[in-house]
Amino acid sequence: MQIEITLKAPGGSDYAATDLGFLLHKHPAHLHERDTAAGKAVVFYTQATDDRTTAVLYLDVDPVALVRGKGGRADGLLDQYVNDRAYAANSFLSVALGRCFGQSMAGKSKERQTLADRALPFEARVVPVSASSGDDLVRAMFEPLGYGVETTLLSAGSGRDLFAFTIAGTVRLRDLLNHLYVLVPVLDNAKHYWIDRQEIDNLMAKGEGWLATHPARELIARRSLKHRRGLVDLALARLADGDPDTEDETEQTKAEGELTLEKPIRLHELRLETVAETLAERGVTSVVDIGCGEGRLLQRLVRQRGLASILGVDPSVASLERAARRLKLDEAGDALRERVSLQLGSATYADRRWRGFDAATLVEVIEHIDPPRLPALAMSVFGEAAPGIVLVTTPNREYNSLFEGMTEGALRHPDHRFEWTRQEFEDWCGPVAEEYGYAVTLKPLGPVDETHGAPSQMAVFERKPAEGERA
Repeated sequence: MQIEITLKAPGGSDYAATDLGFLLHKHPAHLHERDTAAGKAVVFYTQATDDRTTAVLYLDVDPVALVRGKGGRADGLLDQYVNDRAYAANSFLSVALGRCFGQSMAGKSKERQTLADRALPFEARVVPVSASSGDDLVRAMFEPLGYGVETTLLSAGSGRDLFAFTIAGTVRLRDLLNHLYVLVPVLDNAKHYWIDRQEIDNLMAKGEGWLATHPARELIARRSLKHRRGLVDLALARLADGDPDTEDETEQTKAEGELTLEKPIRLHELRLETVAETLAERGVTSVVDIGCGEGRLLQRLVRQRGLASILGVDPSVASLERAARRLKLDEAGDALRERVSLQLGSATYADRRWRGFDAATLVEVIEHIDPPRLPALAMSVFGEAAPGIVLVTTPNREYNSLFEGMTEGALRHPDHRFEWTRQEFEDWCGPVAEEYGYAVTLKPLGPVDETHGAPSQMAVFERKPAEGERA
């Protein structure tokens, strides 16, 4: 199975079609190979001229290896070996796209960034494709995105035609690749890897800017999430929430207001430094940062020796994307990708993937939670995840009167549901520690005023050893 990507440069263009090599990060004169779980992906060029350049991503799937990877779960020997899985374009090809063109899908080009940001005349040909609805489904997927579509029937089967299709349009390369990444498996209607809530995050990221308004978004969501009703409902609800970019820009503006307020005392940097130092002092080897935002703490933790596993969790897809850019995960090698991961999630919903970490951090998170939801947060973090150490920081309301221009009773961030005094924070920490078997120590963060205390405060929870366990 393969995808052919062609860039055209009409006469008088201010670029050459051979710039496709810079946009794909693959030199036209070389053969590029990457291993995937399904087989070997090869990128090569069939033509490279100034007016037309074509790159081919060819995936050579090993059908025997696919069967062996099933662990004997297939229905029968004939079903295991006799099918089109290894030969018709499907989610294996999408995985290969991500492996070979990850930086291009993120819109990055070291030498031709201005071209990466522009809509250019592209064509893409996918062959072969197997779909129960034939070429009507291809048109329903790609025509609403502005592409011209041509199809060629290769063979007609019992309910599943085999054909090739070509789409053409003036688009950014990143958009073309993301459209193919999402929609090729939709045509096939079968994902070949485990689907969980993380796949919703993946779908939202790849569908950003177009999926919410696509007339076939329900079908796309159903097939992308393997018809799992709970996941599909969550995805459609998020798509219906509106434009995530606009919402996130508003949140970013609010956060910048808080940072500006606290900047004179360098409080944000101090929080992150203190949390990172505390983790280093405790010698933790794994940490989950719940409410990681744009990854500022993760950026520090990545540089910290001894941390073998780092997980960032946040409910905002856009924030996670910025965290990925900050950490340069698209450009990272396998070692960093295995060490650092990002996950969509909320502090108030338990997730089994948080279990087994030495430490959890919640830096300026709890004040964004409605007070009636705080018991759910305590249960998910202290009860279900139950790391050895939990670090929680939150503003000290008493200090607000010392900030220049801050009116009485105002909160530092419009999204804060509350801001606690030192006593109120202590009154929350004590019962939580007692209920879940932790000892807790409270510390001031920032310059301490004799009357109002420090501008922020941190609680260090350390799990008590169970009876019969060594301390």
